[in-house]
Amino acid sequence: MTRMKEAMKSKDQAALRTLRAIKNEILKAKTSEGFSGELSEADEQKMLVKMAKQRRDSLSIFNEQGRADLAATEQEELSVIESFLPEQLGEDEIRAKVSEIIAETGASSMKDMGRVMGMASKAMGASADGKVISGIVKELLTV
Repeated sequence: MTRMKEAMKSKDQAALRTLRAIKNEILKAKTSEGFSGELSEADEQKMLVKMAKQRRDSLSIFNEQGRADLAATEQEELSVIESFLPEQLGEDEIRAKVSEIIAETGASSMKDMGRVMGMASKAMGASADGKVISGIVKELLTV
């Protein structure tokens, strides 16, 4: 709430728009069927990761279509969302963790990809993009 007040005072429309979208997603999650209690930090992280992924996907589509105006809006919103996420791991760090998991589980083929992906996603959480993890797992399991 304080970030929203700061955005209002500084007339930062991009931050205000994004913070309102985040607040809206939290309210939607809290009022969804089958939900009771408060959102855990992990739930909030998952929600933010999903929102960031949506913005990245839209950003790439707008860039492909030459819509710089819409791409700029998505980039602004993505920057605000990423400020709430933990620092992203580099590709080398992800590769090292996936290698550890593969060695730990004894995975040797693409049949084991689901198990490795599950463990890797759980271990790295919001610190790594699922698409990057998936690419590295495929690469290491096909070698």
